[in-house]
Amino acid sequence: MKQYSRIFQYLKAYKSKIFLYFLFVLLSIIFSIISIGMLMPFLQLIFLDGKGITTSSSNAVIQYVNNFLYTSVTTNGKIYTLGIICLLMVSSIILKNLFLYLSYYVLNPLKNQIVNHLREELYDKVLRLPIGFFNEKRKGDLMSRMTNDVSEVEGSVVGTLEGWIRDPMTIIVTLTVLLLISVQLTLFILILIPVLGLVIGRVTKSLKKHSEEVATKYGETLSTLDETLGGLRVIKAFNIEKLLRGKFFKSNEELLTAKNKISFRRDLASPLSEVMGVILFTAVLYYGGRLVLRGELLEASAFLGFLGIFYNIIGPAKALSTSFSNMRKGAAAINRIEDILNTPITVDDNPTGKKIDSFEHSIEFRNVSFAYADAIILDNINLIVKKGQTVALGGSSGAGKSTLADLVPRFHDVTSGEVLIDGINIKDYSLFSARSLMSIVTQEPILFNDTISNNIAIGQQEATEEQIIEAAKIANAHEFIIKKEGGYHSNIGDRGAKLSGGERQRLTIARAVLKNPPILILDEATSSLDTESERLVQDAINNMMQNRTSIVIAHRLSTIRHADEIIVLQKGKIVERGNHEELLAQGGFYKKLVDMQEVR
Repeated sequence: MKQYSRIFQYLKAYKSKIFLYFLFVLLSIIFSIISIGMLMPFLQLIFLDGKGITTSSSNAVIQYVNNFLYTSVTTNGKIYTLGIICLLMVSSIILKNLFLYLSYYVLNPLKNQIVNHLREELYDKVLRLPIGFFNEKRKGDLMSRMTNDVSEVEGSVVGTLEGWIRDPMTIIVTLTVLLLISVQLTLFILILIPVLGLVIGRVTKSLKKHSEEVATKYGETLSTLDETLGGLRVIKAFNIEKLLRGKFFKSNEELLTAKNKISFRRDLASPLSEVMGVILFTAVLYYGGRLVLRGELLEASAFLGFLGIFYNIIGPAKALSTSFSNMRKGAAAINRIEDILNTPITVDDNPTGKKIDSFEHSIEFRNVSFAYADAIILDNINLIVKKGQTVALGGSSGAGKSTLADLVPRFHDVTSGEVLIDGINIKDYSLFSARSLMSIVTQEPILFNDTISNNIAIGQQEATEEQIIEAAKIANAHEFIIKKEGGYHSNIGDRGAKLSGGERQRLTIARAVLKNPPILILDEATSSLDTESERLVQDAINNMMQNRTSIVIAHRLSTIRHADEIIVLQKGKIVERGNHEELLAQGGFYKKLVDMQEVR
């Protein structure tokens, strides 16, 4: 039950509702037993024709029934007594179903709330996880855990929550009543019931393993689908439709096989439990019938009443076995969700961190090293970026440029050393206030399926329309925006699909301008654009960089020749530093890169 501990934690917040649910279920069970128990006086009245009813019996329950019958028949007559019995049966059934409905009325919103909590906690954790976590995970697998696995938990675990409470309560209360009627027969039942549980347990034992296989294959198909939708141009250009089709069909076929295995096992549990229940009922019928015929046990009417009440256990026992198999199936989904929820937050906010409202003099990397999965990415970096400076990070691919820049907004935390803003370790600031000083423009424009206005204002929700328009003008975006049919209220589609590359990039620059931060981090925003778009975007960047401190990740060295200082990285180390002319004069690694790009 350890894997369900998170579900139980959610339930702690709803103790009063759980108590109400217990109460309504208990009352429902009691009135259900009463309605069936009325068979005993009914059978006695019919078969004995009101005669031979004695008020003495060794069993307290039967004696109470006999007293009721004797008093009613002698006082009011047989017809009146029959009417009372029927009225009690109908009243009990009505009350049973009323309390059953009330139990659902209390529990169903509670179940929905639990799933809601789980989904929110999972999404919140994804937002808090460091960037490095997602480098090792398939997007499709993460989406599968957040959608398919949560749905599996909802259907298989939370969906059978009432079965965890109602069915065991029904069995316990019913067995208690049966003990009051006949200890001997009830003990006989208790000996046979574990056999039923053992058989069902054997059938459902492998459900968890097959469920994990289904979840993995589902994640693979989602990953392939995501890659297909994101790379349709390449797929069609290189004629690899057959390759992708084969990959997807293979994963889908394996998913089908795994799901069939689960279905065979899960579907076997219900009919098997019913068969075992009938066998158990028949065994009790035979054993008890023999004792009644020999005169060693109950009267015939009491025995039939006992059987009626006992049959009340068959349904809950069958439902409990189904719930158990569903829980086994859902356990795999819970484990996959727990993998994310239990992932340590390596970059988390400092709850007692200082608030920083302004940037005064410098960003410093002091003896900074960073390693990821035993690979050294940055090695003993020492660098100071003064306020108002533009510092460019150059070097070959994989040199550590992006990682170094990512340390400033704490997308990663250093393995050793310190990153300081105005002389204070960035970890000592609150994460929110530190990031509030920065804007980032990435190489690939990241936009959301919303209006142009909302995309520009996404970091400044309180911005006025005039401020949004002014930011768009600085980013050279205003002219193309007003030509759109809806202007600033035009929807740009998924990831800005309705815009050109240059238009998308200028919107991200407008977003950064509107935030108006003192620190800019620019991942070469023009490297994938055509000449005209590049000029417009570069002009927008130049406008944005005025009077700001900028860290520029350089892919095209021609765009950083005017930087105050160029830091050349190679294999995670600073190998050269200086301005454009100084580095060319050194004739080292930077000059080699420049010559290769033919920018002189």
